[in-house]
Amino acid sequence: MIKAVLFDIDDTLLDINLSAFVARYTLGKARILSRISRRPTALTLSHIAKSYLAVTSSNRKDSKTNLEVFNETFLARTGIPLDDPAVADALDYYERECLWDLKGGPVYAREREGARATIEKAQSLGLTVALATNPMFTLTCDRVRMEWAKIADLDFALISHIGNSCRCKPDARYYQEFVSQLGLTPQECLMVGNDARRDFPRPDIALKTAYVGHAWPKRAIWRGPIGALGDSLPDLVSVLNAQEND
Repeated sequence: MIKAVLFDIDDTLLDINLSAFVARYTLGKARILSRISRRPTALTLSHIAKSYLAVTSSNRKDSKTNLEVFNETFLARTGIPLDDPAVADALDYYERECLWDLKGGPVYAREREGARATIEKAQSLGLTVALATNPMFTLTCDRVRMEWAKIADLDFALISHIGNSCRCKPDARYYQEFVSQLGLTPQECLMVGNDARRDFPRPDIALKTAYVGHAWPKRAIWRGPIGALGDSLPDLVSVLNAQEND
């Protein structure tokens, strides 16, 4: 029985040039860390990129959070402890006070038509709603993008971020741990996302995915714009529940 709907954020609930956002976000972080370490920004940016690659590596065997892996990799490469209070305060200030300015220009972030109504439809059906965004950013960064999408005031049971997740999409472990934190199983959840590669767990763990992107993934149990999903959600949930009872 479907008890929860898990929503991706970027290009699902929020229209955004994600590549441009990531580039500007990491550049800002690199500039801060370069001032602290007195190293070239380009070199620091390279260390940040390598640290993110360590987080997303398919060879990971650890049980550390993504943040722990990122910080440890960056420390090993630069000698800079990102959890040092002075460094952490500088990065926290950057995320709290400066990220909003990235909304315009090439990032061009704006609410996606029908996204909020679809979330509210799920809630009206008595379903738990959660934000299963790829956990590469901090919760602060997630909340900024939620504000851009005009959904920050909605009640989400859980938001994935770099500090509370041990893997990234599409690793099945990420999804298993996320739904476990909700007290549910994958079979009790419906994932909603736009990425034909990342929003379908690998390997398959029986988590159904409604697809709102431009491709035609075979594993999608529904396809269309996010606003249409809200209209279809009652029937879709009924069909999925009936299939489980057969």
